[in-house]
Amino acid sequence: MTSSATAADIRLAALGDSLTAGYGLPADDAFPAKLQAALKAKGHNVVIDNYGVSGDTTIGGLARLEGVMRTTPDGVILELGANDMLRGQDPEAAKANLNTILARLAKAGIPVLLCGMRSAKNYGADYAAAFDAVYPALAQKYDAVLYPFFLDGVTGHYGLTLADGLHPTAKGVDVIVERILPDVETFLKRVSVAKAAKAARADANP
Repeated sequence: MTSSATAADIRLAALGDSLTAGYGLPADDAFPAKLQAALKAKGHNVVIDNYGVSGDTTIGGLARLEGVMRTTPDGVILELGANDMLRGQDPEAAKANLNTILARLAKAGIPVLLCGMRSAKNYGADYAAAFDAVYPALAQKYDAVLYPFFLDGVTGHYGLTLADGLHPTAKGVDVIVERILPDVETFLKRVSVAKAAKAARADANP
């Protein structure tokens, strides 16, 4: 985990896999760092801690959740599931793990921005339909802000992915940040409301 810990109005935790960790990139080019810089440029005083682990599946993210929650983030950007899909794992298993993560965060009053993933086409139409339906269903269930496809505008575009065709280059991360930014700003509004409500409850019950 990398952190640029300073006094901030909002502190977010980015819980994810290699797409969050910044596989193959300098730390400053990873998604959380570039998103934090873009938000700062728009006047948002936000710190985003990078809890991305390359190779992580949804079960791995679930195993790390308690440690992330102990840092008391104001909100969580949740980006997991790509490795479950790439390994051909049952979409229902991924859904169950993500459901548990979202349920625990909801119980703690921590808002979530859920980053969706889409199935590769080589798994067939039935698998793709089942996997692709996971994120919209969970976002609706938990009233999470949904960014439908984390790699939107990157996958299949020359120069925006590394040689493996999967992970974004620094320019690819720029595209992700540009496209997700409006949803993140919507998310920040929710986080601010939730944080204010927690502060009010704390004042009422010293």
